[in-house]
Amino acid sequence: MKILHVILLPLLFVLLSGCDNAGNAPEKGDQTPSRYLTIKGSDTMVHLVSTWAEEFMNMYPGTELSVTGGGSGTGIAALINKTTDICAASREIKKREIDLAESNGVNPIEISVARDAIVVVVHPDNPIDTLIMTQLGSIFSGEFESWSQVGGPKQPILVLSRESSSGTFQFFQEKVLNKKDYAYRARLMPGTSAVIQSVSADEWSVGYVGLGYALEVGDEVKMIQVKADADSPPITPSEETVKNGEYPISRPLLLYINGKAQGLVKDFIDFCLSKKGQQTVRETGYVQVAE
Repeated sequence: MKILHVILLPLLFVLLSGCDNAGNAPEKGDQTPSRYLTIKGSDTMVHLVSTWAEEFMNMYPGTELSVTGGGSGTGIAALINKTTDICAASREIKKREIDLAESNGVNPIEISVARDAIVVVVHPDNPIDTLIMTQLGSIFSGEFESWSQVGGPKQPILVLSRESSSGTFQFFQEKVLNKKDYAYRARLMPGTSAVIQSVSADEWSVGYVGLGYALEVGDEVKMIQVKADADSPPITPSEETVKNGEYPISRPLLLYINGKAQGLVKDFIDFCLSKKGQQTVRETGYVQVAE
């Protein structure tokens, strides 16, 4: 039996009893679920990783993979605490987290498995199509409170943000807000789907999500074109503009493991980077790191 657990906002993470056996690779054709692998972390990556997990279990019928979200910070904490085999992260691990991991006997190893673009989304009826990076920073920091300050109507801006445990929250804060605080009136949303739902329901709201999610929901929201500065051309977020470096709000998607990959962990990572695994990256709306 192949089982896949996907929890976007887990309040409780149960350590699988087989976690210590993750170093043992499965035998193809073994129909007994005797090999376990736990993957925890980025909500941005949970759809991609869940798809990988389904495909991997089809290749190895004797395996059971548990995929949970909760944010990159939550996944990194689980790796440090040895309660997950693999952490999925949409940001790089911090120095203090590395120090904490090493003090607990954990050696975090980073593997880049895909690339993602962070897309600014508004309601389809919002007349704004393009924003400059500095304008985005002013909107999300609360300096701009009306759409009229960026060429739109005189309507208040409702800022939507991910929660602070999200790697997307931290990346966007560093890249777009230049490490300034988010607007004090910003609504912190528990997940990407909550951002999409709120933006699609409120004409004057603005939020940010991963490219894959924005493409998946189609006309429910409108993706904003971004200009690096006032003199730069507007860039539409897409696979092509992320690959060629034109789109300014992009990042790597990462897996972290404890030490050198072995056994089932290595098998899964190899699959993610394989031709089939990277095809899944493209199909789920992300950008490949390997052809």
